[in-house]
Amino acid sequence: MPIRPILQLGDLRLREVAISVDDPNMPEIRSLIRDLADTLAHWRATTGYGRGIAAPQLGVSQRVIFLKLPEAEPWPLINPEIIQRSEEKIIVWDACLSFLSIFMQVERHREITVRYQNLQGENLEFSAGDDRNLSELLQHEIDHLDGILAVDRIVDMKTLCTREEFEKRYRDSSPYAVSSPATIKATFGQPRTT
Repeated sequence: MPIRPILQLGDLRLREVAISVDDPNMPEIRSLIRDLADTLAHWRATTGYGRGIAAPQLGVSQRVIFLKLPEAEPWPLINPEIIQRSEEKIIVWDACLSFLSIFMQVERHREITVRYQNLQGENLEFSAGDDRNLSELLQHEIDHLDGILAVDRIVDMKTLCTREEFEKRYRDSSPYAVSSPATIKATFGQPRTT
């Protein structure tokens, strides 16, 4: 299957609201999911980043996302929507295959419930929390379907940094999620061992 180009920050198609898929079982949707899977695998292999991808990142305005977590089965979600959000929020590092040169900290809900369809068109629900940082990943990918990017959710411009700085200072030694904006000020710029 082809590895497709990923739209980059500034491309106005990333700001469009994607349309719902009428029939998840259509051959076009299966083909799209293969393209998403192959493109994500390529980026993961070449950069070390990438757990999820959304159809709009390939220039396809449909409500489809694809996740591939380490040691987990590939997971396509069609027409996903967040139907419940916890009041508790967390601050997490975020980046995107559409702007992998920059990282920032964003605020997300600690727990969410997502309703989606599988390839057979069955309606399913899933609750996500801290386990494998799934809640924040789903929020990031579902945002793509609504034309919202991680840069829109930045909590403090001082957390904005290049990929090189993130890797040097934070990737291995800083917490992936911190509990509050006040903690950002206490931890940002100070590598911590875990």
